[in-house]
Amino acid sequence: MCGIYAAVSTTSIVNELISGLDNLSYRGYDSAGIAVYDGEQISRRRAQGKLSELASLLCRAPVSGAIGIAHTRWATHGLPNETNAHPHMTAKVAVVHNGIIENYPQLRKQLQNDGYVFESETDSETIPLLITQYLDKGETPETAMLKTISQLEGSFALVAIFQQSPDELFAARQGSPLVIGQAEQGFYISSDENALPAEIQASCFLEDGDLARITQQQLTISNFSGQTLQRALIARQGQSSESSKNGFKHFMLKEIHEQPQVFKRTLQHYIGGHHQDDSLLQLAPISHLTNNISRMTIVACGTSYYAGMVAKYWIESIAGVPVDLDVASEYRYRKTPVTYQSAALFISQSGETADTLAALRHAKQQGQTCFSIVNVTNSTMANESDVVLPILAGREIGVASTKAFTAQLAALLVVTIQLARQNGLMTYKDEHLLLSQLDNIDAVIEGVLSQSHIIKDIAKSICDSSNALFMGRGIAFPLALEGALKLKEISYIHAEAYPAGELKHGPIALVDKDMPIIVVAPSNELFSKTLSNLREVASRGARIILLSDKNGLNQAEHFIEQGYELPDMPELMQPIAYNIPMQLLAYYVATLRGTDVDQPRNLAKSVTVE
Repeated sequence: MCGIYAAVSTTSIVNELISGLDNLSYRGYDSAGIAVYDGEQISRRRAQGKLSELASLLCRAPVSGAIGIAHTRWATHGLPNETNAHPHMTAKVAVVHNGIIENYPQLRKQLQNDGYVFESETDSETIPLLITQYLDKGETPETAMLKTISQLEGSFALVAIFQQSPDELFAARQGSPLVIGQAEQGFYISSDENALPAEIQASCFLEDGDLARITQQQLTISNFSGQTLQRALIARQGQSSESSKNGFKHFMLKEIHEQPQVFKRTLQHYIGGHHQDDSLLQLAPISHLTNNISRMTIVACGTSYYAGMVAKYWIESIAGVPVDLDVASEYRYRKTPVTYQSAALFISQSGETADTLAALRHAKQQGQTCFSIVNVTNSTMANESDVVLPILAGREIGVASTKAFTAQLAALLVVTIQLARQNGLMTYKDEHLLLSQLDNIDAVIEGVLSQSHIIKDIAKSICDSSNALFMGRGIAFPLALEGALKLKEISYIHAEAYPAGELKHGPIALVDKDMPIIVVAPSNELFSKTLSNLREVASRGARIILLSDKNGLNQAEHFIEQGYELPDMPELMQPIAYNIPMQLLAYYVATLRGTDVDQPRNLAKSVTVE
């Protein structure tokens, strides 16, 4: 979502600020701005829309300075326009802010009563005005920051520059991430480590309750009570090379094509050489969490939630453990009792998803044992979990998640095997057979990718549709949900998914000759039931697209408009393989409709506010 970037250096940092914002742009935004101290005063430039608008403005009205702050805004309070864009400022201070100030209506009213004038509709503007109020009373910048922070309720990461202290940056964190990087020429601050420049030598993640005071040569960190803290700067392990499209038109397409390697890498991280007796050695740290558990709760949002839904089928059918599946934004409010011998699993690509993080904290407060599956191993969720299972997907830049979903399935599959072994439902021989079957999953995915021209043709047939239905039965149902989500996310076609057996309970009323229905149905023991549902919608004129194997397509050939054939494979592999053509379908439909595939409207890569 919103992105923060700041720098203090020996030379002008305007270009570095724009470059940093560009590195943050994959997170989603609708306006951007910078503020720098130009030697006399704090100068600000803001623009609605893409970074190119801000760059054009800076060409017409340039600024220069060796210290500054920058921001990409994803609107939560107020319209996405220049007035509401960050930085927000007064004559004495400029501030960029991520998060939500929950008590801003009271603070706004208080400040207005004291004669302070608001220019924007945002909650964030209360911060510079509060700081200014304390400066007007004679407080120092640091004291003004601390007194302001003490009044804020909600989550925030913020960075400020002061007119009276033009060689210092102040940064504070409470609930939203901030990382500080040190380079030879100074310091950089970002809400995302991936945005830091290549020349960073060492970095430090602020923790909740930290206030950092930063000059070109020095970093000092204290708590919100003013007590100095020790936070080590950790040497950087090298710069990621994943910010290039490598010849692909979009990051999303590149990341779809990375999935064969991603799945295998994640699986091998945990199982190593599965022919050895020490297979699953990497899961030893979670043995005490999964041993003898009688119930598991899985909590996640969006695509991660659908990965959890697949895992529910796996864990219950293979490991014999009942699974409660919860949407993270609802989990805390159900007041669910914690059961004896249970564990909670939280899934998030970024490890910063606000609702999932809040759910994790709620579970820990209830005494629940918690572990998380994340892609970012130094994220807040990773740090606060009892055990973290990294998915090793690498940086995912496309807002619509693809390779992270596949890597999550790999990690969840390993958790399933671990539970089954501990519950005595899987022998070493069973495990060896299963893992042997998975040895060629990368080849299966590669095979699907090599047939993308078929998916392109299907995409042409539905790209002008206004609506679409997806349906599946059993473990194919969460795949239908994920397929519908991908299509609506990036093509803006209204798409919904239903269990195949539920179609007669209402959704069939939507079916007509203009309605494409994408059916996910491998020819397993449930296929005959799905085929019956398929006939029902076919008799009402629906345009049916079937994803199945050769046997399934042959049985349904008289009822479908188009089909995509996947190879026969063990049922355990089906969620991994069947998801790929639906990712490609969404991608090609979106490109045909001319939408912004990597940064679709209104969406953010990491949802860091509730």
